[in-house]
Amino acid sequence: MHDIRAIRENPEAFDRDLERRGLSPLSAELVALDDARKAAVSAAQAAQERRNALSKEIGAAKKAKDEARATELMAEVARLKEEAPELEAAQAQAAKILDERLAAIPNRPKAEVPPGADEHGNVEYRRFDASRERLAQGRQHFELGEATGLMDFEAAAKLSGSRFVVLKGQLARLERALGQFMLDLHTSEHGYLEVAPPILVRDEAMFGTAQLPKFENDQFSVFNGLDYIKSLKRLAETQRQDPDIDPAAGTDKNFWLVPTAEVPLTNLVRENILAEDELPLRFTALTPCFRAEAGAAGRDTRGMLRQHQFNKVELVSITAPEKSDEEHERMLACAEAVLKKLDLTYRVMTLCTGDMGFASQKTYDIEVWVPGQQTFREISSCSVCGDFQARRMNARYRAKEGRAVNFVHTLNGSGVAVGRALIAVMENYQNPDGSVTIPSALQPYMGGLTRIEGPNH
Repeated sequence: MHDIRAIRENPEAFDRDLERRGLSPLSAELVALDDARKAAVSAAQAAQERRNALSKEIGAAKKAKDEARATELMAEVARLKEEAPELEAAQAQAAKILDERLAAIPNRPKAEVPPGADEHGNVEYRRFDASRERLAQGRQHFELGEATGLMDFEAAAKLSGSRFVVLKGQLARLERALGQFMLDLHTSEHGYLEVAPPILVRDEAMFGTAQLPKFENDQFSVFNGLDYIKSLKRLAETQRQDPDIDPAAGTDKNFWLVPTAEVPLTNLVRENILAEDELPLRFTALTPCFRAEAGAAGRDTRGMLRQHQFNKVELVSITAPEKSDEEHERMLACAEAVLKKLDLTYRVMTLCTGDMGFASQKTYDIEVWVPGQQTFREISSCSVCGDFQARRMNARYRAKEGRAVNFVHTLNGSGVAVGRALIAVMENYQNPDGSVTIPSALQPYMGGLTRIEGPNH
């Protein structure tokens, strides 16, 4: 969410930032909407002030026993009273139009974000080479998993359709081990507080982190069964009266399945005023994540790279504004530590303006080497959002000096995606016989198991 006052103060800078995002100038339109809002507020205030003044005049007229004048004034008060709901509605509508327009505009990129239209404009920031010899090529994870019978896409399709997987036995345990290892690392060494949040959230939470309204079609919505049936009955009755009505209209969304734990973790501070001494807050969680849009049609249709359901360890920080850039680098290092301890080759990319997320000011992607595809694939994304989400959540803090109340800054990152870490471990630690060596960092979580045997064992 953008600050209309900042846009008014420097509209040229706002439009330049939008241009870097590939958008047309919008400051003039937004200022005009704000002018309309202010005019509606002024009209309502003027009417109320007039009513207050007339009430005093009525008292004076009655005191002077001027009943004719009092009656005339009372008639005007009655008229103003009748007009008040319309003025209030106009004021609310003008504010709503402005807020909806502001909410639909992506965050402004930081000055150092490289220009670019898509992923081809991303710039390498740094890389890490594993101590083990990097495999130049190898089998893909699904070839390894299906050969052992421990990765079953066919069974998942019978249960849920495409872009799901059933993991069994040692692979299921390896996925669990990865998540536990990441949580232990972030809580014991990196100072994050572990949280077990709800994975069903309300509209307000999804709006706060900017998944709604723009990305509604990318999410999974959830209905309470009884309420859903009632809403369908209401819709059926409405359709009998109007056959042209949209069949998707009229149903009541109760919850959303979280696309990432960023949503509940960041919203922990919504509508709060924190003390500056409480900052930074650092949260981590391991949750299932759900994405209705799992990627471009026909892309990565095999395997676990793009799924409707996957597990991820999330990192969220809430900071004072002057600390958010430093916290961004710290969060990136925490995510990198996971891959370093797993001894996986990776690179860090600074995303360009055309490849950043909607709420981000600046994003680093960590891309891990996957020899099965002979390329680097994203395994973590760490973003600083400034006060963009905080304004949507009304999340603020009270400064120690001056006691001013300001919006916090929010950051989020993957620490890291568990399914993609499983892919990276399987492909980088594969052996010629189809077995997979378990990284030493994970062996304590695997009961001392050192390898997942291939199909011939």
